Amino acid sequence: MELLTAIAVGALFSMGIFLLLRRNVIRSTIGLILLGSAINLFLLSTGAYQGVVAAYAGTNGVRSDALPQALILTAIVISMGGISLVLALLYVLSARYRTSDLDEINELRG
Repeated sequence: MELLTAIAVGALFSMGIFLLLRRNVIRSTIGLILLGSAINLFLLSTGAYQGVVAAYAGTNGVRSDALPQALILTAIVISMGGISLVLALLYVLSARYRTSDLDEINELRG
């Protein structure tokens, strides 16, 4: 199961980096979303060990660690804020220049 998780994290991370390096802003935004999902899955897989009882259960026994779940929740909130900023910038860019391809916009060059 760990191998399948590692392959999924690697595939999401590589697809996210590949799309992030494209010149199209929409594909870069999708790459940013995939990269955030890969990081969240990685954090979840590093914090998941063989706990008998869930972290929130009140019974005695070996419990799972709740810290990775809290970190993932914080990362999701922060990534949603970043993605909303990127989507707002994409909206302004597409409304002003009528394109999402950065090669077609001449005013961005210095």
